[in-house]
Amino acid sequence: MKYMILLFGSQRDYDAMAGRPGAEPAWTGEDVGKLAEFMQSWWAEVVESGEAVDAQGLTAPVHARRVRLVDGVPVATDGPYAETQEVLAGYNIVDCASFDRAVEIAARLAKAPHPEGMPDDRWYVDVRPVADNAEESLA
Repeated sequence: MKYMILLFGSQRDYDAMAGRPGAEPAWTGEDVGKLAEFMQSWWAEVVESGEAVDAQGLTAPVHARRVRLVDGVPVATDGPYAETQEVLAGYNIVDCASFDRAVEIAARLAKAPHPEGMPDDRWYVDVRPVADNAEESLA
C-alpha cells in the first residue's frame, strides 16, 4: 500500500532557513547543509529498501496562489503565507507493507537536524494512506 508522508512549515520557517531576519533564529549555511544531507541520506535509505515512490519539496508559501470562487467567479490571490499558518512544505510517497512500516519510516524524520535552541516539538510529519479509488478516500 502507498502512504504519503507530509512535511509542514510556514513562511516564517522558509525565511529562517534562508537566513532572513525575523521572529525565528536564522539558520546558518551549516544548519541548512546538515538538514539537506540528512534528508538526502534518509531518502536514499528509503530508495535502497525499495519502498520509495516519489518525493518533492515545495517552494516558499509566498510563491503560492490560492484560487477560490467569489460570486461564482474563480479568483486567484497571493498566499497562503500568513506567519502563523502552516502549509505543506513537501511530501514523500512510500509503498510499503503496512501503516506501521510507513510510520517507522516517517519517525526517522524526527531526528532531522535544526539550529540549537529550536524546540524539538516544532518538527513533525503526518502519514496518510493514499486512496486507490473514490470509495477508499471516503472510508
